[in-house]
Amino acid sequence: MKLVSYREENQETVGIWTGDQVIPLSNVNQFGKNFPTTMQGLLETGRIRELQTWMEGQDTLPEAANLSELSFAPLYRQPSKIWGIGLNYVDHAADLHETAPNTEPASFMKPATTVIGPGDEIQLPLQSERTTGEAELGIAIGKRCKNVSETDALSVVAGYTTVIDMTAEDILAKNPRYLTRSKSFDTFFSFGPALITPDEIDALHKLEVSTWINGKLHRKNIVANMTFTPEMLISFHSKVMTLEPGDIIATGTPGAVPLKDGDTISCEITGFPTLKNPVKDLKK
Repeated sequence: MKLVSYREENQETVGIWTGDQVIPLSNVNQFGKNFPTTMQGLLETGRIRELQTWMEGQDTLPEAANLSELSFAPLYRQPSKIWGIGLNYVDHAADLHETAPNTEPASFMKPATTVIGPGDEIQLPLQSERTTGEAELGIAIGKRCKNVSETDALSVVAGYTTVIDMTAEDILAKNPRYLTRSKSFDTFFSFGPALITPDEIDALHKLEVSTWINGKLHRKNIVANMTFTPEMLISFHSKVMTLEPGDIIATGTPGAVPLKDGDTISCEITGFPTLKNPVKDLKK
Protein backbone atom coordinates (compact mmCIF):
# COMPACT_ATOMS: atom_id res chain seq x y z
CA MET A 1 0.00 0.00 0.00
CA LYS A 2 1.14 3.53 -0.77
CA LEU A 3 0.07 6.30 1.60
CA VAL A 4 0.49 10.01 0.88
CA SER A 5 0.17 13.15 2.97
CA TYR A 6 -1.44 16.17 1.32
CA ARG A 7 -2.98 19.50 2.17
CA GLU A 8 -6.75 19.90 2.25
CA GLU A 9 -8.55 23.01 3.51
CA ASN A 10 -5.49 24.24 5.48
CA GLN A 11 -5.02 20.84 7.10
CA GLU A 12 -2.63 18.00 6.36
CA THR A 13 -4.32 14.67 5.88
CA VAL A 14 -3.55 11.21 4.56
CA GLY A 15 -4.82 9.21 1.65
CA ILE A 16 -4.23 5.91 -0.14
CA TRP A 17 -2.47 6.28 -3.47
CA THR A 18 -3.97 4.00 -6.14
CA GLY A 19 -2.89 4.53 -9.76
CA ASP A 20 -3.40 8.22 -10.54
CA GLN A 21 -5.85 8.78 -7.68
CA VAL A 22 -5.82 9.16 -3.91
CA ILE A 23 -8.55 7.86 -1.59
CA PRO A 24 -8.87 10.18 1.43
CA LEU A 25 -9.08 8.36 4.74
CA SER A 26 -12.01 10.57 5.60
CA ASN A 27 -13.86 8.79 2.75
CA VAL A 28 -12.77 5.40 4.10
CA ASN A 29 -14.29 6.36 7.45
CA GLN A 30 -17.64 6.90 5.76
CA PHE A 31 -17.77 3.09 5.51
CA GLY A 32 -18.16 2.86 9.28
CA LYS A 33 -14.46 2.99 10.09
CA ASN A 34 -12.57 5.33 12.43
CA PHE A 35 -9.02 5.43 11.12
CA PRO A 36 -6.88 8.44 12.09
CA THR A 37 -6.76 10.85 9.17
CA THR A 38 -3.12 11.88 9.67
CA MET A 39 -0.03 9.82 8.90
CA GLN A 40 1.32 10.36 12.38
CA GLY A 41 -1.95 9.14 13.86
CA LEU A 42 -1.91 6.00 11.72
CA LEU A 43 1.66 5.23 12.74
CA GLU A 44 1.23 5.93 16.44
CA THR A 45 -1.90 3.79 16.68
CA GLY A 46 -0.33 0.98 14.68
CA ARG A 47 -3.29 0.71 12.30
CA ILE A 48 -1.63 0.72 8.89
CA ARG A 49 -1.87 -3.06 8.53
CA GLU A 50 -5.54 -2.96 9.61
CA LEU A 51 -6.23 -0.34 6.94
CA GLN A 52 -4.43 -2.43 4.35
CA THR A 53 -6.46 -5.53 5.23
CA TRP A 54 -9.71 -3.56 5.02
CA MET A 55 -8.80 -2.16 1.61
CA GLU A 56 -7.92 -5.60 0.26
CA GLY A 57 -11.36 -6.88 1.27
CA GLN A 58 -13.39 -4.17 -0.47
CA ASP A 59 -15.27 -4.75 -3.71
CA THR A 60 -16.32 -1.09 -3.86
CA LEU A 61 -13.67 1.48 -3.01
CA PRO A 62 -14.37 4.88 -1.45
CA GLU A 63 -14.47 7.99 -3.64
CA ALA A 64 -11.03 9.19 -4.74
CA ALA A 65 -9.40 12.47 -5.80
CA ASN A 66 -7.03 12.96 -8.74
CA LEU A 67 -3.39 12.76 -7.70
CA SER A 68 -2.46 15.65 -9.99
CA GLU A 69 -4.82 18.01 -8.14
CA LEU A 70 -3.25 17.50 -4.71
CA SER A 71 -0.71 19.62 -2.88
CA PHE A 72 1.63 17.25 -1.07
CA ALA A 73 2.85 17.72 2.50
CA PRO A 74 5.57 16.18 4.67
CA LEU A 75 4.60 12.68 5.74
CA TYR A 76 4.17 14.11 9.23
CA ARG A 77 5.52 17.01 11.27
CA GLN A 78 6.57 15.60 14.61
CA PRO A 79 8.65 12.41 14.40
CA SER A 80 9.86 11.78 17.93
CA LYS A 81 13.34 10.94 16.59
CA ILE A 82 15.13 11.49 13.30
CA TRP A 83 18.31 9.46 13.00
CA GLY A 84 20.67 10.31 10.16
CA ILE A 85 23.52 8.08 9.01
CA GLY A 86 26.71 9.71 7.79
CA LEU A 87 29.05 8.30 5.13
CA ASN A 88 27.12 5.06 4.67
CA TYR A 89 28.35 4.75 1.07
CA VAL A 90 32.11 4.61 0.60
CA ASP A 91 31.84 6.80 -2.52
CA HIS A 92 30.28 9.63 -0.50
CA ALA A 93 33.06 9.47 2.08
CA ALA A 94 35.56 9.92 -0.75
CA ASP A 95 33.71 13.08 -1.82
CA LEU A 96 34.46 14.56 1.58
CA HIS A 97 38.04 13.21 1.70
CA GLU A 98 37.08 11.15 4.73
CA THR A 99 37.35 7.48 5.60
CA ALA A 100 33.99 5.72 5.74
CA PRO A 101 33.18 4.12 9.10
CA ASN A 102 33.39 0.33 8.85
CA THR A 103 32.82 -0.89 12.39
CA GLU A 104 29.79 1.13 13.58
CA PRO A 105 27.45 3.63 11.89
CA ALA A 106 28.31 7.34 12.10
CA SER A 107 24.89 8.48 13.25
CA PHE A 108 23.44 11.80 14.37
CA MET A 109 20.04 13.16 15.33
CA LYS A 110 17.99 16.01 13.89
CA PRO A 111 15.16 18.02 15.48
CA ALA A 112 11.59 17.95 14.15
CA THR A 113 11.89 21.67 13.35
CA THR A 114 14.00 20.71 10.32
CA VAL A 115 11.00 19.00 8.68
CA ILE A 116 9.57 20.19 5.36
CA GLY A 117 7.76 18.38 2.55
CA PRO A 118 7.60 18.14 -1.23
CA GLY A 119 7.78 21.52 -2.95
CA ASP A 120 8.63 23.37 0.26
CA GLU A 121 11.56 25.77 0.19
CA ILE A 122 14.97 24.70 1.47
CA GLN A 123 16.46 27.80 3.06
CA LEU A 124 20.23 28.13 3.00
CA PRO A 125 21.11 29.76 6.33
CA LEU A 126 22.89 33.05 6.90
CA GLN A 127 25.61 31.22 8.83
CA SER A 128 26.65 28.91 5.99
CA GLU A 129 28.45 29.53 2.70
CA ARG A 130 28.38 25.86 1.63
CA THR A 131 25.25 23.82 2.26
CA THR A 132 24.76 20.47 0.55
CA GLY A 133 21.70 18.34 -0.14
CA GLU A 134 21.59 14.55 -0.03
CA ALA A 135 19.00 12.09 -1.39
CA GLU A 136 18.38 9.14 0.92
CA LEU A 137 16.11 6.18 1.59
CA GLY A 138 14.09 6.81 4.76
CA ILE A 139 12.78 4.10 7.08
CA ALA A 140 9.66 4.79 9.18
CA ILE A 141 9.39 2.69 12.33
CA GLY A 142 5.95 1.19 12.95
CA LYS A 143 6.30 -0.54 16.34
CA ARG A 144 7.74 0.38 19.72
CA CYS A 145 10.83 -1.77 20.02
CA LYS A 146 14.05 -2.27 21.91
CA ASN A 147 17.05 -4.54 21.27
CA VAL A 148 15.74 -5.82 17.94
CA SER A 149 17.88 -8.40 16.17
CA GLU A 150 18.94 -7.85 12.56
CA THR A 151 16.89 -10.91 11.63
CA ASP A 152 13.72 -9.33 13.03
CA ALA A 153 14.53 -5.73 12.17
CA LEU A 154 12.32 -5.37 9.10
CA SER A 155 9.30 -6.61 11.08
CA VAL A 156 9.19 -3.26 12.93
CA VAL A 157 9.15 -1.16 9.73
CA ALA A 158 5.94 0.65 8.82
CA GLY A 159 7.26 1.74 5.45
CA TYR A 160 9.87 3.53 3.39
CA THR A 161 10.03 7.01 1.94
CA THR A 162 12.17 9.49 0.02
CA VAL A 163 14.36 11.90 2.00
CA ILE A 164 16.48 14.95 1.22
CA ASP A 165 18.85 15.79 4.07
CA MET A 166 20.89 19.00 4.27
CA THR A 167 24.28 19.75 5.82
CA ALA A 168 26.03 23.07 6.40
CA GLU A 169 29.32 21.53 5.31
CA ASP A 170 31.47 24.57 6.01
CA ILE A 171 30.32 24.59 9.63
CA LEU A 172 31.05 20.86 9.95
CA ALA A 173 34.49 21.34 8.39
CA LYS A 174 35.49 23.71 11.19
CA ASN A 175 35.17 21.00 13.80
CA PRO A 176 33.49 17.54 13.73
CA ARG A 177 31.83 18.39 17.04
CA TYR A 178 29.70 20.89 15.13
CA LEU A 179 27.86 18.04 13.35
CA THR A 180 24.57 18.52 15.20
CA ARG A 181 24.49 22.26 14.46
CA SER A 182 25.41 21.72 10.82
CA LYS A 183 22.43 19.36 10.42
CA SER A 184 19.80 21.20 12.45
CA PHE A 185 18.83 24.40 10.64
CA ASP A 186 15.16 24.87 9.82
CA THR A 187 14.14 23.25 6.48
CA PHE A 188 17.10 20.83 6.58
CA PHE A 189 15.01 17.62 6.34
CA SER A 190 12.49 17.01 3.56
CA PHE A 191 10.53 13.78 3.36
CA GLY A 192 7.47 12.40 1.61
CA PRO A 193 5.13 12.51 -0.17
CA ALA A 194 4.60 8.73 -0.01
CA LEU A 195 5.05 6.07 2.64
CA ILE A 196 5.37 2.74 0.84
CA THR A 197 4.63 -0.34 2.95
CA PRO A 198 7.16 -3.19 2.96
CA ASP A 199 4.96 -5.54 0.91
CA GLU A 200 5.29 -3.13 -2.03
CA ILE A 201 9.09 -3.47 -2.05
CA ASP A 202 10.15 -6.55 -4.01
CA ALA A 203 13.87 -6.27 -3.28
CA LEU A 204 14.90 -3.69 -0.68
CA HIS A 205 18.63 -4.07 -1.31
CA LYS A 206 18.19 -3.55 -5.06
CA LEU A 207 16.54 -0.14 -4.71
CA GLU A 208 18.48 2.60 -6.50
CA VAL A 209 18.80 5.92 -4.66
CA SER A 210 19.69 9.00 -6.73
CA THR A 211 20.52 12.64 -5.97
CA TRP A 212 19.44 14.99 -8.79
CA ILE A 213 20.13 18.71 -9.15
CA ASN A 214 18.25 20.92 -11.63
CA GLY A 215 17.10 17.88 -13.58
CA LYS A 216 20.56 16.34 -13.88
CA LEU A 217 21.77 13.20 -12.14
CA HIS A 218 24.46 13.96 -9.58
CA ARG A 219 25.05 10.53 -8.02
CA LYS A 220 23.29 7.20 -7.66
CA ASN A 221 23.88 3.91 -5.89
CA ILE A 222 21.96 0.88 -4.69
CA VAL A 223 21.04 -0.05 -1.13
CA ALA A 224 23.17 -3.20 -1.40
CA ASN A 225 26.27 -0.96 -1.53
CA MET A 226 25.61 0.59 1.86
CA THR A 227 28.27 -0.17 4.44
CA PHE A 228 25.55 -0.77 7.02
CA THR A 229 22.31 -2.35 5.81
CA PRO A 230 18.84 -1.09 6.78
CA GLU A 231 18.46 -4.18 9.00
CA MET A 232 21.70 -3.41 10.81
CA LEU A 233 20.80 0.28 11.25
CA ILE A 234 17.44 -0.56 12.84
CA SER A 235 18.94 -3.18 15.14
CA PHE A 236 21.93 -1.03 16.11
CA HIS A 237 19.89 2.03 17.02
CA SER A 238 17.24 0.00 18.86
CA LYS A 239 20.04 -1.10 21.17
CA VAL A 240 20.90 2.53 21.86
CA MET A 241 17.39 3.69 22.65
CA THR A 242 13.80 2.55 22.37
CA LEU A 243 12.44 3.18 18.89
CA GLU A 244 8.89 4.52 18.66
CA PRO A 245 6.26 4.47 15.89
CA GLY A 246 7.02 7.32 13.52
CA ASP A 247 10.75 7.44 14.23
CA ILE A 248 12.73 7.95 11.03
CA ILE A 249 16.10 6.53 10.05
CA ALA A 250 17.62 8.26 7.02
CA THR A 251 20.04 5.64 5.73
CA GLY A 252 22.72 7.76 4.06
CA THR A 253 23.31 9.26 0.64
CA PRO A 254 25.14 8.09 -2.48
CA GLY A 255 26.30 11.68 -2.97
CA ALA A 256 25.77 15.20 -1.63
CA VAL A 257 25.49 18.17 -3.97
CA PRO A 258 26.25 21.84 -3.12
CA LEU A 259 23.11 23.98 -3.19
CA LYS A 260 22.68 27.55 -4.40
CA ASP A 261 19.84 30.01 -4.69
CA GLY A 262 17.33 28.98 -7.38
CA ASP A 263 18.32 25.31 -7.51
CA THR A 264 15.90 22.39 -7.40
CA ILE A 265 17.13 19.23 -5.72
CA SER A 266 15.40 15.87 -6.12
CA CYS A 267 15.47 12.44 -4.55
CA GLU A 268 14.57 9.53 -6.80
CA ILE A 269 14.21 5.94 -5.58
CA THR A 270 13.09 3.00 -7.68
CA GLY A 271 9.27 2.77 -7.62
CA PHE A 272 8.76 5.86 -5.42
CA PRO A 273 7.29 9.22 -6.43
CA THR A 274 10.04 11.82 -6.80
CA LEU A 275 10.69 14.23 -3.94
CA LYS A 276 11.64 17.75 -5.13
CA ASN A 277 12.45 20.95 -3.28
CA PRO A 278 13.41 24.44 -4.48
CA VAL A 279 16.31 26.24 -2.84
CA LYS A 280 16.36 29.79 -1.44
CA ASP A 281 19.52 31.41 -0.11
CA LEU A 282 18.60 33.64 2.83
CA LYS A 283 21.79 35.64 2.21
CA LYS A 284 20.43 36.94 -1.11
